[in-house]
This record gives sequence, C-alpha cells and structure tokens, in this order.
Amino acid sequence: MPPTPRPDQSSPAPNGPTGVQDTAAQDGSFLTTAQGLRLPDTHHSLKAGDRGPTLLEDFHLREKITHFDHERIPERVVHARGAAAHGTFESYGSAGTVTKARFLAQKGRKTDVFVRFSTVLGSRGSADTVRDTRGFAVKFYTDEGTFDLVGNNIPVFFIQDGIKFPDIIHAGKPQPDIELPQAQSAHDSFWDFVSLHTEATHHVMWNMSDRGIPRSYRTMEGFGVHTFRLVNADGETRLVKFHWKPVAGVHSLVWEEAQIAAGVDPDFHRRDMSDGIKAGAPLEYEFGIQVMPDDGTETYEGIDLLDPTKIVPEELVPVQPIGKLTLDANPTNYFAETEQVAFHTGHLVPGIEVTNDPLMQARLFSYLDTQITRLGGPNFAQLPINRPHAPVNDMLRDGMHQTAVHTGVAPYRDNSLDEGEPVDADNDDHGYVQTERLIEGRAVRANPVSFDDHFTQPTMFYRSLSGVEQEHLVEAFTFELGKVYEQNIKERELAVLANVDADLCERVAEGLGLPAPAGVPAENVMLSPSLSQVIDTPGPIAGRKIGVVADSGSDLSGIDKLRKAAAARGATVHVIAATGGFLGKGARRQIVERSFLTVRSIEFDAIVVAGGTTPSTDIKLILMLQEAFRHCKAFGAWGDGTVLLEAAGIDESAPGVVIGATAVKAFNDEFLDAVGVHRAWDRASAVMGSVVPPSTDARVPAKKRSPRVRK
Repeated sequence: MPPTPRPDQSSPAPNGPTGVQDTAAQDGSFLTTAQGLRLPDTHHSLKAGDRGPTLLEDFHLREKITHFDHERIPERVVHARGAAAHGTFESYGSAGTVTKARFLAQKGRKTDVFVRFSTVLGSRGSADTVRDTRGFAVKFYTDEGTFDLVGNNIPVFFIQDGIKFPDIIHAGKPQPDIELPQAQSAHDSFWDFVSLHTEATHHVMWNMSDRGIPRSYRTMEGFGVHTFRLVNADGETRLVKFHWKPVAGVHSLVWEEAQIAAGVDPDFHRRDMSDGIKAGAPLEYEFGIQVMPDDGTETYEGIDLLDPTKIVPEELVPVQPIGKLTLDANPTNYFAETEQVAFHTGHLVPGIEVTNDPLMQARLFSYLDTQITRLGGPNFAQLPINRPHAPVNDMLRDGMHQTAVHTGVAPYRDNSLDEGEPVDADNDDHGYVQTERLIEGRAVRANPVSFDDHFTQPTMFYRSLSGVEQEHLVEAFTFELGKVYEQNIKERELAVLANVDADLCERVAEGLGLPAPAGVPAENVMLSPSLSQVIDTPGPIAGRKIGVVADSGSDLSGIDKLRKAAAARGATVHVIAATGGFLGKGARRQIVERSFLTVRSIEFDAIVVAGGTTPSTDIKLILMLQEAFRHCKAFGAWGDGTVLLEAAGIDESAPGVVIGATAVKAFNDEFLDAVGVHRAWDRASAVMGSVVPPSTDARVPAKKRSPRVRK
C-alpha cells in the first residue's frame, strides 16, 4: 500500500468527476499493468533469446515506456535544459572502408549539422553546472536523409535494458512528495535505486568524477554509448562505437566552481558557447570510431558489446578519427530551433545500423513516441529545424499540424494513378536495406550472463584516474551520500563501493563517519590512462576567457600586447576594474568589460594583474582572486602587479603562477601555456586539501597499484 502521508502533507479530496469518492490511484500489493494484470518482471524486456532483439509483442515494455514518454507536456521529460548551435561536419574520407554512408565515406564532403547539449535531470529552469550526465545529440542533415546520433558525454549508461529507463529517471528526478531537490542526484530515491541496481555502478563512477561537471561544452567529450553496425559498399559489416573528441581537450569545473556558477550564472555553459561563437572561436570536435569485428559473438576481448554499461578501453581499440565537427553559428530563435528540434535514434542512413543492445531497442520506440506528444502530432518533421535536407515523398498524410499541401490521388504503393510514384529504392538507389541476419531464440525476459559483471570496469575507471581526480570522486560520493537521509541506503552504497575498490570505500566511509564494509574488488584489471583528464602538455585555449585586473594607472600597452597574444590563440581578454567605463585615452584606451561588482572567478580560466595596478582591499576583488587561486587556475602578474597578489595572500612562487617584469612575448607565451594546461593541479594539495598518492604512477593509489595487464 502507498505510505501514509506525513502531517505536513495533504492531497486533493478523493472525489471523482461525479462527486463520488474514488479509491486510491495506486492500490494492491502486486505490480501490475495499468489494466490490473499482475507482472512477474519489470527489469527485462521480452527478447528473442537473451541476446536477441526486443520483441514488439512486449506489451508491458510498450505501456511502461509510452506512459513515461507522455508524463510531461510540453517540456521534455529528460534533457529539458538544453542549448544548441549550428555547424558543419567535414568527412576525412577514412571511414569509406567500413561504411557506405556518403557523408562519412567521401573525403571532404560537408554536411550541415545541428547539435543540442543538455542536462538529463533538471527542468528547463535549472542550472547548467549541476552534477549530471550531459546529452550530446547531433543531427546530420545528409543528402541520403537525416541521421541522428543521440549520445551523452559519458560512454556508459545507468541501466542495461530500456524497460528500466522510467525507473532510473523517476529515481533521479525530484522526489514526488515535495519536488526536491531540483536537478540533483543527492537524495534518497536516486541512491536507493543505484545501490539496489548495481549495473548502474559504472555510470555512477563517471558521474561522481569530474566528468559530471564539465568546464564547458567545448571541453566535453561525446559518445554514442551503444555499439552500432556499419556496412560498407561490399556488404561487409563491422561493429563500432562512436566518439566525439573535443579539440580544446577534456576539462571540468571543480565542485565549488559548479556551485557558485549555479547561483550567480545558471546559464554558464550556454553563455560560454554563444559567447565563444560570437567571438569567432567555434566549438570543434573530431569524430572517431572504435572498429571491432562483426564475427557473430558481439563481444571483444571478453567485453560484451551489447551491454551499454561497458566501454571498450581505447588502449585495446584506438579511436580512429573520421571527420571534424565545427559549431560556428548560434540559433536565431530558441523555441523554434533548440526547443522544437526532435532527435530519434531511428533516424538512420544507409551504411549505419543498430544492434540488439536492449537499451537501444527500447530507444527506437521511445523517441518517436515522445516527439509525437511533445510537438503535437506526427508531423514534427515539417518544422523547419527538423526538415531533412534530402527529397521527401513519404506517402504520409494529414494529422495534426500538417503544413504540406500534398498533390496526387494515390498515397499508396503500388499505384497506377500517380504514374506509379513514389518507387521503391534498392541498394543501387541508396535505399536503406538492413543487413540480413539470423534472429532466433526463445521468448524470454532475461539478460545474458555476461551482463552480470557490474564491478570490473568501475574498478578500472577509478584506478585509472590521477590522484587529484580520485580525491574529487571521493568528495563527490561523500557529499551525495551525506545528503541521503536513510542510513541503510548509505550502508548499501558503501557495500557497492567495497566491490569497486577498498581504498575508495574506506575514504568515503571515513567522510560519512561509518565503518567500511569488506568487498571483493577485481584484481589485476587493465588500466586505461585515457580515462584521466589531467594533462601536463599545454593544449589549445580557443574560447577561453582571461581576466586582467587593472585601473587607470595600469600598463595599458601591456594589456594590449596580452590581448593580441591571446587572440592569436583564439582566447579573449576582459579587463576587470572597480567600475565600468574606460581606462586611459587614445590608442591605449581599454574598455572595462567587468567590474568588481559584476564579476566572479568562475567566469575566467585565468587571472592576470597588470603592472602599475594600485593594490586594493576591495573584498569583492580579493574574493575573486582567492577563489581562482583555490580552483588551481593559471595566474599571472607583471611589474608591481605582484603586490596585489601578495595582498590577496597568493604565493607568487606557487605552481601555475607566472611572474614577469613586463608583458613581453616571453611572459605572454609562458602565461598562455599555463592556461593551456587548464589547471595547476600541483597546488591542489595545498589549497584544496587533496591528497595525491606518493606513487611513481599517479594514476593508481599507492596501496592499490596494479600492473597494466588484461584481466
């Protein structure tokens, strides 16, 4: 029975349309369909064998997904908070050996795209920087039809079977009694679910890591999540995983930054993207594939390729670049484009096919159903942002919001009244003809045994991180579980972590003030250094923002030199002063883009104090400098600008702090290189309390180092 309402809760009077009292909406002890049919299993979709495709006859899956798809009108149930941009994809031509898809196979071919980034859990009014999975959805307007690659910034998902998607989202969304907390997973129902469904462990590890709070969309990876089947012109097939590699590198916020941004600039990510595009710094990504044989086993090196909670480490199968995506144009109208764009995993083109991944199989049904509800009917493809860039003759007629004026009198095949058109397209006509494959098996609600390993890859993930990243992950788990009310949920999740890594479990348990349970973590797991975001070689800084603290007595010509040096690398410089307006006169005049009142440290990737700047004790300025230093951002000062750093308690000899006599080329180059490393993690232990294990291999805790071998 439903739990008894608390004294602070109330409900509408239980009266029906005629005024007669109705029974409760949820009644009875057994799980049932909406028609009262008792159900023995809601964790597995009905498949043709435990590795087969999902069967259309699974009425429970369809009812459960359909009802979930229609829960919100008109806001998206998930991925409601989003931002988007237009751009172009250019093929390298290197994929021609594995796929006949023309937009990938032909070198130099350019395809228009529209990309929408989003968070999963929050409403449209939530903040950009919450800890959450991000959507990375790309609509390719190819001349063979529209292809939608609807992915995430995390390569694995919480669940293995799409029938459980409503469950994980219901658990992650604000709790239904008080609608709290918004856009957060730090609450009882989320951790109750993931601690009971340990298949979620790998995704939880990624989400609790720095990947859950990306610095920007331009520094965020994207993944297709599932395994796809590619078909080349000769009919040969390969299994692949899709990757988006940001040219700017993969970087994240620190937790305090994310929290500050959620309050002072909840539009942090969308503002960064739109500002970068306006400034002439487009977002750039290389599109890559991991290619594996399609030998009938649908596995590789013991990894089940149909399991969406598993990755194939890049050290086993390198990512081969096949094209470049450039986002260089903002939308004209948010509602008409970003809000009305409709993605669907079933939007495919010749040469790209799906597999029997049970999560993907459910998505093929769910996305279309969702769009029909959100956009008012089946004609959503006629909205400008959704229109294909290929000829359409679909024989579909009428329906809500029909804007096309169809001609002809025979919308059916075959016909003799409209001269037999439209005609069928075969392979020679670039028609979509699925690869023939054997489908057989008993109708069962089950997963293959290979889906049962829920801990080996989470162990690989944790042990592959650098020491500072491990510390951040420990802090995230401690924070999230510290927000959980029910003690048994905390203890259950600690038991899960004990099966991932003893060191991880002990550190989280210590933070919660609870004993660490014993587990059986995997030993001798392969390490994957590519999972770490920490770099020591300067990368691109296009789109980065540099704040320069100055006043009327500052070296304005030095600021101009730094501005030009930064612009040459695609970064922008913004002058920060006590008040707005201008500094200086004539050719050296500098516009004050930010004042102490309107700025916080989160806006900038680095801070410089210009020579000649008078030391200030303004608390807003001191706070900004101390925050940026605490967040391990690059710092610089030339001339007597160091006096202000000293006033703020910033050690000019600390890692990542660049000091020079003047803003000459050598100073600017060294400072911009420091920006390119993203953060000076060497000072993390001093300013953030992080502990980097004293190991020659910083990717493995000293007490848990493992050889780089396959299991």
